[in-house]
Amino acid sequence: MKIPEDFNIEERAQQARQNFLDGYNCCQAVLMTFADVLEIDKDAAITIASGFGGGMARMREVCGTVSALCMAAGYISPASDPSIKEERTKNYALVQELAGKFQEENGSIVCKELLGLVKSPVQESPEPSDRTAEYYRKRPCTELVACSARILATKLQQGS
Repeated sequence: MKIPEDFNIEERAQQARQNFLDGYNCCQAVLMTFADVLEIDKDAAITIASGFGGGMARMREVCGTVSALCMAAGYISPASDPSIKEERTKNYALVQELAGKFQEENGSIVCKELLGLVKSPVQESPEPSDRTAEYYRKRPCTELVACSARILATKLQQGS
């Protein structure tokens, strides 16, 4: 990984927020913000993260921003060889650290809980919500995107 000299945590959080406001889903908004640092193609990051918005395709399970943290953890601490248990352990520890920080700051990593949707299971249309002023006013997603970006940026700045 290559951390730019001008790397700024708050700028990354604002970029992730803007990506979300531009219409990308929560997972895409976070992951694409760090494509340069993770050394992945930005379009590939957007494509890979496309099904994780709304807590995995609007099923309201794990928050898409947390899914982005998990994806980034795979680049920070890869575990690509299943015979190397230590790598997987290190990767899982990093995922638990990042998700734990998110949960500590937000009370949950579950989309439906973060959105205050108490019905379980939540059954919604797969059609994405229209991004209107009302949508942004009633959802915490913009701030959750920024939160995950800050968590990831802080970890990257500290080094893994």
